[in-house]
Amino acid sequence: MKMKNLSKQIAAITLTMAAVIFLSIPQRLMAQANYKLVQGKDAVVTVQGSSNVHDWTETATSIESQGDFKMEGDQLRSLRSFSFSATAKGLKSDHSSMDNRTYSTIKADKFPMITYKLNSAVVTLIQKNKYAIKATGDLTIAGATQTIVLNVDAVVNADNTISCRGSQKIQLTDYKIDPPSFLLGAMKVKNDLTIQFNLVYKNNQLLSKTN
Repeated sequence: MKMKNLSKQIAAITLTMAAVIFLSIPQRLMAQANYKLVQGKDAVVTVQGSSNVHDWTETATSIESQGDFKMEGDQLRSLRSFSFSATAKGLKSDHSSMDNRTYSTIKADKFPMITYKLNSAVVTLIQKNKYAIKATGDLTIAGATQTIVLNVDAVVNADNTISCRGSQKIQLTDYKIDPPSFLLGAMKVKNDLTIQFNLVYKNNQLLSKTN
């Protein structure tokens, strides 16, 4: 009988210790790895180009993105999956006529989405809370897909959000798009474009609680 009581006491102590250890783990260690793009003024993606007349910029106004960031405490260890999409007709400049030309050039009616999907990523610690991510993935524009390598500067912020920023040069002809000309050839768009991005991601579970 005494042995039975002793076994119950040991079991109770073991359960108590397990509960204490579990509760002492920082909450961010238990956070899910899926992070979602925080919409708002901090989510900026622009496409910059030029012509023989002037430079131009368009901003993506309708974007969605999420990634599976593996965190250990406040340390970013890996990026296991990532996706990004922008509505083609969500590209906006200061001139609607230019926007319409863009939509025609990238065949926005036939291919309404611009997407990027990660294939692999290498995460390197640069200094405390700052990382370099070399992300290899497929960028699809106007129905054509090219594998590109994005060099991303990532920062794990004090509020556990992750800021990602960088730029990528592409060429229209890589996506089977002929650089257009307008005004009877008086204005010719150059082949080279630069995509710049500044995006902030938050743990999807925590983001849902704040909405």
